[in-house]
Amino acid sequence: MSKKRDFLSLWDVTEAEFAALIRRAEELRFLRQVRTPHATRPGRVVALIFEKASTRTRVSFEVAVWELGGHAIVMGRNDSQLGRGEPIKDTARVMSRYCHGIMVRTFGHERVKELADYASVPVINGLTDLLHPCQVLADLQTVYAHFLEHETKTPAGSVPDVVQVLRSQRYAWVGDGNNMANTWIEAAGLLGLDLMLACPDGLQPNPDVLETARRQGHGRIQVVRDPREAVAGRRVISTDVFASMGKEEEVEARKRALVGYGVDRALMAGADANAIFLHCLPAHRGEEVSDEVIEGPASQVWQEAENRLHSQKALLEWLLS
Repeated sequence: MSKKRDFLSLWDVTEAEFAALIRRAEELRFLRQVRTPHATRPGRVVALIFEKASTRTRVSFEVAVWELGGHAIVMGRNDSQLGRGEPIKDTARVMSRYCHGIMVRTFGHERVKELADYASVPVINGLTDLLHPCQVLADLQTVYAHFLEHETKTPAGSVPDVVQVLRSQRYAWVGDGNNMANTWIEAAGLLGLDLMLACPDGLQPNPDVLETARRQGHGRIQVVRDPREAVAGRRVISTDVFASMGKEEEVEARKRALVGYGVDRALMAGADANAIFLHCLPAHRGEEVSDEVIEGPASQVWQEAENRLHSQKALLEWLLS
């Protein structure tokens, strides 16, 4: 019997496995477009545990499980004994006897790690305060598909190399050094990407995540203070809200710290002429991004959101095989 696999961090996959997930996500996107059924995991039951509220994570995972032929059990904060203090390890061992997989969206990263340690079925990190690997998987599917369609030239009949397409772009992150910034750092290390992050003092990315990516990975990762320096000539510009979920009490302080870090038309003008803009949503227009950017021609935000469904289907297929 093979050892179960989890997806808590991008380091839980190899470069080749990441590329295979992107290729399969694109296949699944096409199958859905042409309305071809693809119930490849019939009878699988997946528990979706939400200790944080969600729109895209909940809907994309629930639809993904259903379209793969399985069934999703959705549990909010007050729908399980976790909300009343049951130890995570107890929930993990019980849910493993009912379900074929568990997705959890929670606060501290140690919670998802403990769940995975005690579960005998695959565990997926739907988001923690430290990392958001499902989102960056979808983000890089978006980058791959966009530049493959618009710029990459390959011989007829050949399959473009996913990692080569991704490495041929240069990436920028602007704003809070939050879970999304941390996961972009992991992606750069794993895949060998050229990434520059602009974050103010006091809102830097996690130093352990950064050190691990530089030690284990082979990307070029730089952290600067000036957003204009970060986006200069870059092809992929990403950001997120100034105050992530659970940081609401810091909103005003973060707004002050992040003055000048909003992605607007003037900032995008410094990027490559064919740059795209990404945002994991929800977006606060007028804060981290202007309306003219998120609604403008560079924005790939809506395809990015759709790709959560396709990339997570690929992930579920792989983990529930």
